[in-house]
Amino acid sequence: MKFKLAVHNQTRQTVLGTEVSVADTLSSRLIGLLGRRRLPGGSGLLIHPSCAVHSIGMLFSIDVLFLDAERKVVGICSPLAPFRISSIHLRSECVLELPAKAIRESGTQLGDTIDFEMLPA
Repeated sequence: MKFKLAVHNQTRQTVLGTEVSVADTLSSRLIGLLGRRRLPGGSGLLIHPSCAVHSIGMLFSIDVLFLDAERKVVGICSPLAPFRISSIHLRSECVLELPAKAIRESGTQLGDTIDFEMLPA
């Protein structure tokens, strides 16, 4: 997790995360959010590539967005409770894990376009 992103829902003009980490290596994707006690507001994890996630071993619920290559939302899992496995979204190129209720609060829906902005290190 080398850098952080700000994540916005371009369609709804809302903020999904102000400090989202990126998991783009085998080890960072395997570890994901494991070991954390909670996911603070504004934070999250972008997992690339991915078409499904699990919350086995996690202590808290999360919201999950599945994004295709054009960063359009092709799947939503809200909330994903601890010790669960999401469905597989074959059109998904990456997965955005967010604090529970972030999807509802941002108004994000299927088909929305999500933008990423790299934050300075």
